[in-house]
Amino acid sequence: MNKLNLQPLKGFRDFLPAESKKRQYVINTLRQVFELFGFEPLETPTLEYEEILIGKYGQEGDLLMYRFEDNGKRRVAMRYDQTVPLSRVVAKYQNELPLPFKRYQIQPVWRAENTQKGRFREFLQCDADIVGTESPTADAEVVVCAITALKKLGFQKFRILINDRKTFSDIDSKAIPIIDKLAKIGEETVKKLLREQGQDEGILEKVRQKQMSDDLKRMVELINKLGVDSSQVVYSPTLARGLDYYTGLIFEIEIEDYTAGSVCGGGRYDNLIGMFAGKQIPAVGFAFGFDRVIEAMEDLQLFPKELSGSSAKILITVFNTELFDNMLSLSSQLRNQEIPTELYPDPTVKLDKQLKYADKKGIPFAVIVGPDEVKNNQLVIKNLKENKQEKVDQNEFIKNPQRFIS
Repeated sequence: MNKLNLQPLKGFRDFLPAESKKRQYVINTLRQVFELFGFEPLETPTLEYEEILIGKYGQEGDLLMYRFEDNGKRRVAMRYDQTVPLSRVVAKYQNELPLPFKRYQIQPVWRAENTQKGRFREFLQCDADIVGTESPTADAEVVVCAITALKKLGFQKFRILINDRKTFSDIDSKAIPIIDKLAKIGEETVKKLLREQGQDEGILEKVRQKQMSDDLKRMVELINKLGVDSSQVVYSPTLARGLDYYTGLIFEIEIEDYTAGSVCGGGRYDNLIGMFAGKQIPAVGFAFGFDRVIEAMEDLQLFPKELSGSSAKILITVFNTELFDNMLSLSSQLRNQEIPTELYPDPTVKLDKQLKYADKKGIPFAVIVGPDEVKNNQLVIKNLKENKQEKVDQNEFIKNPQRFIS
């Protein structure tokens, strides 16, 4: 029999419990912030008809999209982002959804990327969008929501780069993605690529001289009125973002001391939904690059220390087979009080091995009940971190377990 290749596909990953807990922490934090701003959850399918997604992201997006023919001979594509599926949903349910419609979505997307630090082929996106209003207040709210989420995760030093896509209204569309790469590849390389595309390299300086639009000025004023210091908001006239559907505000957020790229980006896209709905429905939103947020938090050591331990706070050990029913009952009583409790399942395993198991998992406390403890209605609580233990009255422990394990 051939040996199986147990390695995940390139660009795809397994997440063991230690990593998965960090991801859940970030997801839960983002969800709380999104709902704080009045956004509601939405989920869409992994697969869409190819015609829904194709041609919405520009040439590069079409090349990176996972597309194939399914068993029913239908041309389908895997979700490339969550903005186009949102547009389809709004078009389909436009008579049922209240406008403005505020939604957040936390689901994986797929892109056939060249993998590198912070870039994978399957990754989680965390979006928040406001659909159905052209108000600059909506623009300001999505920026403030993104800022609030980053601060809630512990980030303090970051820049919000803003621009107006209308800045490029008199620029050849072929030049826009080249200019957008200025920060990554440098001025000389940008000019070289412009020349290779038959463009005037003076376009770069022309864009640099563009002044902040009145819409952006108004948005910055609103950010301040929403109680957020706008000193971290920086006008960047060469910022374009790669997606073709943006029509107004565009922004990205960069974390200081994290060099893999922006961790958040978004903008206004007033025409995209109309491609599906048959009428213009304005929208603005953003997405977090979830994996980059995770990497940045790890680099800056922002995760709470308690995430490194086990989900269980107590291991109920089993001294012998005769006492197994007692430990089943004790486990149930603790769980009924919302104490995360793990019961060692095999009463034939020696106590020493059970304690080593708890230590390896990072469970901070173990409860031990032997024949003497049963006789005296007591139990032993072992603090595995400090290697200390104490014998306590079982009724007192069950009455207030937090007193003994805090």
